[in-house]
Amino acid sequence: MRRFLLPLGIFAVLVGFLAVGLRLNPREVPSPLVGKPAPAFRLAQLHEPDRTLAPEDLRGRVWLLNVWASWCVSCRQEHPVLLDLARSGAAPIYGLNYKDNRQAGREWLVQHGGDPYVSSAYDQDGRVAIDYGVYGVPETFVVDKNGVIRHKHIGPLTAEAVRDRILPLLKELNGA
Repeated sequence: MRRFLLPLGIFAVLVGFLAVGLRLNPREVPSPLVGKPAPAFRLAQLHEPDRTLAPEDLRGRVWLLNVWASWCVSCRQEHPVLLDLARSGAAPIYGLNYKDNRQAGREWLVQHGGDPYVSSAYDQDGRVAIDYGVYGVPETFVVDKNGVIRHKHIGPLTAEAVRDRILPLLKELNGA
């Protein structure tokens, strides 16, 4: 009888871990950067290579950083949501064009209904995305007025995620 108790106990523990894991939302992967300053960078802009973009240029305002690429299939799904969010004026959206061809990125924005970004930084080798802990594209970060990351959304933004999480957080951070 005892020789069955050990395997049964191990099985019960594994079932417990599985039950807990199935209840977790895969879009809510904890980020060690939430609550910490946004990693510094200075990159050339996608549309104007002679101009740069850096988080320090955005201090004093709440903003979003959306990591995207022309080769990203999920970015197509997210793009109309970003266009709507940009039109709402809730916060400026900056892009981080990740491991892409500069011309392909520009053309993709035109082909898919417009550019929701105030500006996009061109991260050709992906080093900045690595500093931000990007798992894959798209990902979106909400950054407060002090340059601190307050939220990370993994995967394409949906209208529900914007309505239920992003907009309330933006209102809170803007003191509205």
